[in-house]
Amino acid sequence: MSGGQLFLFDPRADEEPEPLKVEAESSPTAPDGQLAPAAVAPVDLEASSTVVEAAKAFRGHMLRQGFSDNTIKAFQADLRLFARHVDDNRPIGEIAQSDLEEFMTWLRTERDVPCSPKSYARRLTTLKVFFGWLSAAEVLKSDPAAPLIHIHPTTPLPEVLSDDETNALLAATRDLLWAPKPDARPFLLVTTVLQTGIKKGECMGIKLEHIDLSSPQAAVLFVRYEDPRKALKERRLGLGPTFAPAYRQYLREYQPKEHLFECTARNLEYVLEEAATLAEIPGCSFEQLRWTCVVRDYRNGMPADQLRQKMGLSMITWRETLPKIQKLARGAL
Repeated sequence: MSGGQLFLFDPRADEEPEPLKVEAESSPTAPDGQLAPAAVAPVDLEASSTVVEAAKAFRGHMLRQGFSDNTIKAFQADLRLFARHVDDNRPIGEIAQSDLEEFMTWLRTERDVPCSPKSYARRLTTLKVFFGWLSAAEVLKSDPAAPLIHIHPTTPLPEVLSDDETNALLAATRDLLWAPKPDARPFLLVTTVLQTGIKKGECMGIKLEHIDLSSPQAAVLFVRYEDPRKALKERRLGLGPTFAPAYRQYLREYQPKEHLFECTARNLEYVLEEAATLAEIPGCSFEQLRWTCVVRDYRNGMPADQLRQKMGLSMITWRETLPKIQKLARGAL
């Protein structure tokens, strides 16, 4: 990783949360790609200090370096668990590589609470960053966590719809446009996500003003974020020629005031589930439509960087995402 960034996870013990981006803008990157904390520690922090005292000092370091609140909570939660396991009052200078290996083994095979691969990887990262800082600050003569191997957990490939399933889904929702009780929402929802590859949260954030119909055959969606920190995720996406007629029908039927979909995200999930039932396919979700869109674009020759921008991904996340797209594209859609 580069730019002083690594990926951690929410501190809740063994859930499978979304990754948290950890940023320390003034901290360099170590040769192995891990975060290299600035070599500064309180003068009273010594090898004889306890794990709890060192963790407290590390919290101060993270605050000074500008780490986010979520990142600090993630580090501290893992360090509290580690401290309880090795003894809160144990001097940090007495902790060896074997102690860290025993702790990681306990997490994986001996603890009463199951430890998922993501939680395991997160806690190993925490130890490596924490002890790396202690070593760099010369509180410890050597880094006991340095030899530990950082194995990233493997996750299953995302599910995508086959060409036949996609066509069946579009046909089933299109038929609803002309049903005895017409309903444009299922078709509009499916085509919007399938064409743009936007995420569920981005779909919920679409406002009527974000849609440009000045050229009906080439309608455009502007993906916007209220949070200025996510400005780089904003983008302009084509909606395709079938969008405008369905959109106008939808406006007549639902009469939204501000947002395109003025309901809960769960309600839209139900819409997709019902559409899958009508199409007689195993299932349909926002994530499936997003990945189906991306894989089809890749197979149709869209340049990699253009595809990255369409997904709204950073370069770091893209390095992990592109191999998944390539593997899915090699499969039979």
